[in-house]
Amino acid sequence: MRSEDKFYQIYNRVPDGLTFSPYRICPIGAHSDHNLGKITGLAINKGIRIAYSRKQNGVIEMTSMQFPKRAQWHIREIGDKTGDWADYLRGATWALAKEYTLSVGLCGVIEGSLPIGGLSSSAAVILAFLGALADVNQIRLSDQEMIQIAFDAEKNYVGVNVGTLDQSCEVLSRANHLLYLDCRDNHYELIPQHPDMKPYAIAIFFSGLEHSLAGSKYNMRVDELRAGVYALQAYSGCEYGKFNQANARDVPFEVYQEYRDRLPAPWARRCEHWYTEFQRVEAGAEAWRRGDIEEYGRLSFESGWSSIHNWESGAPEQIKLYEIMRETDGIYGGRFSGAGFKGCCMALVNPDKVDAIQESVEEKYLKAYPEMKGKYSFHLCKSADGIGARL
Repeated sequence: MRSEDKFYQIYNRVPDGLTFSPYRICPIGAHSDHNLGKITGLAINKGIRIAYSRKQNGVIEMTSMQFPKRAQWHIREIGDKTGDWADYLRGATWALAKEYTLSVGLCGVIEGSLPIGGLSSSAAVILAFLGALADVNQIRLSDQEMIQIAFDAEKNYVGVNVGTLDQSCEVLSRANHLLYLDCRDNHYELIPQHPDMKPYAIAIFFSGLEHSLAGSKYNMRVDELRAGVYALQAYSGCEYGKFNQANARDVPFEVYQEYRDRLPAPWARRCEHWYTEFQRVEAGAEAWRRGDIEEYGRLSFESGWSSIHNWESGAPEQIKLYEIMRETDGIYGGRFSGAGFKGCCMALVNPDKVDAIQESVEEKYLKAYPEMKGKYSFHLCKSADGIGARL
């Protein structure tokens, strides 16, 4: 059942509108946006759909097709987060209301087209809802407004130390283009698929595990990186301000190389990931530009390795999936998708070998984790336009 069918079932009428925000993958650039790094990413043709209609009384009433319990609040009485699935929507209402006067609420049904966990579903939920809430209030948001309001909602209402990677990929992406984004100044380039590039498809391997970023070690990893950066600034005599203003982008790689041995080992590993990931992103963008998907894939595998060993993320199930992917013929490259604490792995694959890849990965993964039978799943996707091209 689609969201519009469920809407009709609940309200006995067709919805006024539909919004869709794609999920995203980030083959290279993970765990760097929050410290003003660079990323590469693609939106995919799976995501979050919301069927909705306006409510003139200012009430927001949302039903999820994935979670029980309908959520309800008023546009002027949002309240604090409650720890349920609708916190991201409350956060979006809160962040939009800071920028615009809201007078109209909505009723809606939200639907996700893939298992939740690792595809930036939280950002997609916020963006799809922002599109609906802006529409009923006759607000036209620019791409950068969508990104910044969604970022504000997730970081400052929900409480996750995100950067703008997820939102940017899901807003700015275009089909058959690689988004190359500098998170320091939001400058971006959409690099078209080279005519000589080997064909590729996007495979999503869902481990069977779901996660919550706010309740994971994600925030702690970001703090460890920032602590390392703060220490590097002090050791090198650089000017520094408040702790939460420290960013790896402000500390040259040469400073890190000179003083990294003074850092506590965990902080050094977080910094090692950030600096080497920055280099991988730049090399990956150039590989994509010249149509070398095999080199781009190799760098994505390297990114995954660093996430395991330097960022120290990944549930055992995810790490096993990554290891299986590395030894599977026909996979150019891949890594964890999302924060890397449960969820999905993504891969760029040779379309001619999809059947063999699907069979081989599933067999090896379920042999290692038989309890995931019925929960593990495989999904084949392609690149897609971001929400900015749809609104």
